[in-house]
Amino acid sequence: MLLHERIQQKLNEMKLKQADISRATGKSSVAVTKWLRGENQPKLESLNAIAELLNVSIEWLLTGKEDSAVPDVKNAYNNVSYNHNGLSKIPVLDFVQAGKFREVIYDGSNILGFTYSDYKGSLPEDIFSVQIVGKSMLPRFSEGDHIIIDPNLCAKPGDFVIAENSDYEVTFKKYRVISYDEYGRELFELIPLNPDFAKINSIQHKIRIIGVVVRHIQNLR
Repeated sequence: MLLHERIQQKLNEMKLKQADISRATGKSSVAVTKWLRGENQPKLESLNAIAELLNVSIEWLLTGKEDSAVPDVKNAYNNVSYNHNGLSKIPVLDFVQAGKFREVIYDGSNILGFTYSDYKGSLPEDIFSVQIVGKSMLPRFSEGDHIIIDPNLCAKPGDFVIAENSDYEVTFKKYRVISYDEYGRELFELIPLNPDFAKINSIQHKIRIIGVVVRHIQNLR
């Protein structure tokens, strides 16, 4: 029995479908179809995800045996674990660069496209992503990185947030509580990680927190 036949056998036994492999590996249905036909073979990263999905070892997928002559395949991945939470499609919103506080502006009529995340939140349909522009959050966040936002979370000290002022200017900063008003509401400041940029506080500016950053997708190359 060949690799693709073993995968198909386990799919049938577990009553899973091709779409389940697509979700587990993050690969397209076209790629998965070629795997199941034996036209292409999954790379090791995808094999690891398939093994997790089918509850088998990579050795079994490759050889049909649990004790194979290729133990290094497993050892190559023994320092990570696959996150099998499933991916949700979320919109990437349009942000443009514009000065200190106007570092980014959201135009809700223009969606750049879509990305995928395993983050669900209380209302998955509200989750969205933006691409970072500007240098105020260096060195941790670089221009071109993506962040995923949950607008239903309440900001806590130390959170990264995006916020909007009364002129609809939007910025991405770190949230820090500095005091409380007479009603016990938090007075806060938004802090850039890059010391060359200025802090912004809710005493001098009317600021609305749009959402809390829950994921950071960084470009390594």
